[in-house]
Amino acid sequence: MKTFQVIFGGARLRWIAGALVVVNGFFPALWILLTSLKAEPELVQKPITYLPAVPTLTNYVHAFTDQPLLLFLFNSFVVSLCSTVLAVLISAGAAYAIARLELRWRGLILSAIIASSMFPLVTLLVPIFQIMRGLGLLNTYAALILPYTVLSLPVCTLVLVSFFQAIPRDLESAAMLDGCTRVGALCRIVLPLSGPGVFTAAILAFVNAWDEFLLALSLNSAPGFRTLPVGITLYQGEYAFPWPLISAALVVAIVPVAVLMAVFQKRVIGGLTAGGLKG
Repeated sequence: MKTFQVIFGGARLRWIAGALVVVNGFFPALWILLTSLKAEPELVQKPITYLPAVPTLTNYVHAFTDQPLLLFLFNSFVVSLCSTVLAVLISAGAAYAIARLELRWRGLILSAIIASSMFPLVTLLVPIFQIMRGLGLLNTYAALILPYTVLSLPVCTLVLVSFFQAIPRDLESAAMLDGCTRVGALCRIVLPLSGPGVFTAAILAFVNAWDEFLLALSLNSAPGFRTLPVGITLYQGEYAFPWPLISAALVVAIVPVAVLMAVFQKRVIGGLTAGGLKG
């Protein structure tokens, strides 16, 4: 027992757990990156080589020339950004009402929000398709922006409710005594102090929209409105999968999300109201 505690206890256990998380999270991305730098024959040679013999950027050149990858990137960025802005704005109002107003059925409302996020997307596909077709929005940006906004509302609302409830009511009362309305207090006091929560909700909504495939494939079949996940599937042939080429396109798809997380991670994990109260 003592030997087990010496080997696996304390700091060693934390380092082992951290190493497992890092390997599990970064190894697939590293493998995709290395594959994107290889030539096609290197993937079938034996024994398997982990590092490319002669790293090449040819796959990235073909990724942008064989398919309109820049158009796919632009479409994904427009859809993800617009749906994120709408989701954060709408969920901020809903979260503020739940956190601050004396609602009689607050617990039931929160339960309904949680329950609405549990439906598998495949069960919602047909109703969403019929609604978008009835509105004449198929093969438009709105066909994806509207569903993505609705699908992101539950998680964004739940995140913001927890942050809003942690903000002292006295700050809003003081602002309203100075002539601020409730909307003004929300915009000028609550949202700035809830910066980490707002960024967390926005990142979750953006990543979900950026990675979504099923709705993008079903609602926007026109070539000019394909998003990145759907566009990447076009690189495969009828009888072969050009893995280096697909890996290069995947790296291009991963980079924006990785940059987003790297830039805003401090805001997400930062303090909630400490900075605002000090100011």
